[in-house]
Amino acid sequence: MLTFSNTCFSPSSFFLTGIPELETTHLWISIPFCSMYIIAILGNFTILFIVKAEQSLHEPMYIFLCMLAVIDLVLSTSTMPKLLSIFWFNTQEINVHACLLQMFFIHSFATIESGIFLAMAYDRYVAICNPLRHKAILTHSIIAKIGLMAVIRGVLYIAPLPLLIKRLTYFRTNVIAHSYCEHMAVVMLACEDITVNNLYGMTIGFLVLIGDSLCIAFSYAMIFRTVFSLSTLEARLKSISTCSSHICAILVFYIPIAVSSLTHRFGWHVAPPIHILLANFYLIIPPVLNPIVYAVRTKEIRRRLYKLLYSNGLVQKQHTLQKPG
Repeated sequence: MLTFSNTCFSPSSFFLTGIPELETTHLWISIPFCSMYIIAILGNFTILFIVKAEQSLHEPMYIFLCMLAVIDLVLSTSTMPKLLSIFWFNTQEINVHACLLQMFFIHSFATIESGIFLAMAYDRYVAICNPLRHKAILTHSIIAKIGLMAVIRGVLYIAPLPLLIKRLTYFRTNVIAHSYCEHMAVVMLACEDITVNNLYGMTIGFLVLIGDSLCIAFSYAMIFRTVFSLSTLEARLKSISTCSSHICAILVFYIPIAVSSLTHRFGWHVAPPIHILLANFYLIIPPVLNPIVYAVRTKEIRRRLYKLLYSNGLVQKQHTLQKPG
């Protein structure tokens, strides 16, 4: 039962509204979200299959790409099934513990993804600025340790968030005007002092968004300095091309999450549906676009994907259909 009250109480569950003020169009909104979720699942599993099947792709760049694919699968699956169940079946209720678990998965894996992008920037830096020692520096053992450190950092950074909310026992309402259990959306419902929650959330956001972005920018400053010192235009273009997919993926990830975070904290005059749509886009757009970006921009993945389609007869069938009768 949804509870609206001026008195504070201790709820056993919360209710997610989906996209507030657009309840009558939830069924129509579900179509693009469901389509994007299916594309994200198929695209990221395809990347994992191609890299696993192709021995020549067992290199640092593609191993990090597989880590990214796994993270994107977890991120999209943490939110989309519940969102679609709200759209289709109006199942808005979520247990408090399930809500905190969802919050942990969303924020921790977003933090882990940021760490992987930082690791990929370092990989590109070594590949371009110190190519002869690339494989010696980024061995499979080192890559595994980097991935593990990204996971540990994400868990350590985000684990306090649900714990800090757990200490808040009284809330004005159990209705969350959101489509998933986002940290600040839950915290703002509390009757008690939320200063610690707010400060910790802002600190983590600063460390992850600003800190990682600056480190990535520094890596690319060093990369471009090396690239522009190359003697021929062809060598410069080839070096830049190896970074283009990573740069596109970084922009796809950081721009929506930065806009969503700033809008949620400071955009008081932004309409609630815009808040929630932006918050959902930053969780579903990267999982959708990352496989597409890497498939389009990476010759080795394109080649293997073509071979996969050809072996299944899809490409051959298409050519047959295109022949004049």
